Amino acid sequence: MSAPSTSSTPSARPPHEPHEGHPQRWLILGVICLAQLTVLLDNTVLNVAIPSLTREMDAATSDVQWMINAYSLVQSGLLLTAGSAADRYGRKKMLATGLALFGVGSLVAGLAQSTGQLIAARAGMGVGGALLMTTTLAVAMQIFTSEEQPKAIGIWAAVNSLGFATGPLIGGFMLNHFWWGAIFLINLPVAALGLIAVVALVPESKNPQGDRPDLLGALLSTIGMASLVYAIISGPEHGWTSSRVLVTGAVALVVLALFAYWESRIPYPMLDMRFFRNRRFTGAVAGAVLITFGMGGSLFLLTQHMQFVLGYGPLEAGLRTAPLALVIVALNFSGVAAKWTTKLGTPVAILIGMAVMSGGLVSIATLGSGGYTGMLLGLVLIGVGAAVASPAMAHAIMSAIPRERAGVGAGINGTLAEFGTGLGVAVLGAVLNSRFAALIPVAASSLPAALASADSESEKRSVTEAFSSGLETSQLVGAAAVLLGGVVAAGLLRRAEKEDPRVLPA
Repeated sequence: MSAPSTSSTPSARPPHEPHEGHPQRWLILGVICLAQLTVLLDNTVLNVAIPSLTREMDAATSDVQWMINAYSLVQSGLLLTAGSAADRYGRKKMLATGLALFGVGSLVAGLAQSTGQLIAARAGMGVGGALLMTTTLAVAMQIFTSEEQPKAIGIWAAVNSLGFATGPLIGGFMLNHFWWGAIFLINLPVAALGLIAVVALVPESKNPQGDRPDLLGALLSTIGMASLVYAIISGPEHGWTSSRVLVTGAVALVVLALFAYWESRIPYPMLDMRFFRNRRFTGAVAGAVLITFGMGGSLFLLTQHMQFVLGYGPLEAGLRTAPLALVIVALNFSGVAAKWTTKLGTPVAILIGMAVMSGGLVSIATLGSGGYTGMLLGLVLIGVGAAVASPAMAHAIMSAIPRERAGVGAGINGTLAEFGTGLGVAVLGAVLNSRFAALIPVAASSLPAALASADSESEKRSVTEAFSSGLETSQLVGAAAVLLGGVVAAGLLRRAEKEDPRVLPA
């Protein structure tokens, strides 16, 4: 394949050459999914340790925020760069490096004696996490045949859901039996086992062309994405019109615009902007942002719904959201979701999957306040829809990009997930707060504050009903976003299928 030129016209090239799958591909998939699970657990496991950290390390609120955010900020900022490095220098090397960095970071975090040490360790874990998030999916695309890729990506996606659901549960179990550092030290045997298995089993693969490194592009993408995620994270806490949010948001927009301009002008870009001229790619990208927008924001609100409206404790709420992850795991590990996608075709599968997810969110919004039964129906519907739509979307993104750039494709997939989820939490949270503030009979900025200000039982009931109404409105907005994503993605992918499949960016 020739080096990208500065011309904006995609050139025709033959489809990806068929290749035989690696003889140990399913065992290798288990290894990389184990590495992926470790990273995903650390996205949520620290949340349950906040009271312990606050008490034992005398951590201020700002310290706790940085302990949590240092990991996600570094990881999301480096995803594109990590994917590009994997393509250039070797995916096996970067996977092993990611596991080693993640293990060392976990050790330092578990033994940290101060908040500064823990924040630095979490940032180091974020570097390892970025390498793991991109290389696991890229390796899966290399070792499986095109026919097996949907099932393999389905299993990979199911592990993502498993990590989301089990993080708080594992964290709670560890804290009940050990000190807070154990939630990090438990990563060490997993990282060591994964590193040995990667060295022994995973084949090396990289872009044979060996493009020159795009150092400025890597710097701009890292600064731009980290600034964007930080602005989204800071919005609910400090206000969307605060100087912190406005300045970091402006920095993100300017730097990302410079990144796009730079990538479109150089002969060896980290992210070839001509990918966005491919309808298959743009359709999958649009759908991926909206699916994570609706899912991430709605599930964030769901935990509040269970605790503040239905009265469940944190552990109870975590257990009651488990059916969603269990449905995704069952449908993807069994291969049922992949069979449905093959039978329906990718555009129809994505449309139906996201429509079912949207129906699940509507069910939670309209039936959830009446008890857990309506919420359970919604969780099952979301699980069924996500089991079909999410892997199909990820496969559409990866298959629209040349095989030798699988690392960049995985970086794009991960970046979209981070961006969509953060944006969903921010926007749907703002919808909730706006509706809540308009309905409550007292002046307050949060549900606990409003309940404390209420003078009678009737006022308290009105406050709870206002919060429930705000949740319902925000869930319905999330449902509309998911459905819109399905329609847009399916339409663009259907049009792409009618075009010559050989016309892809060179």
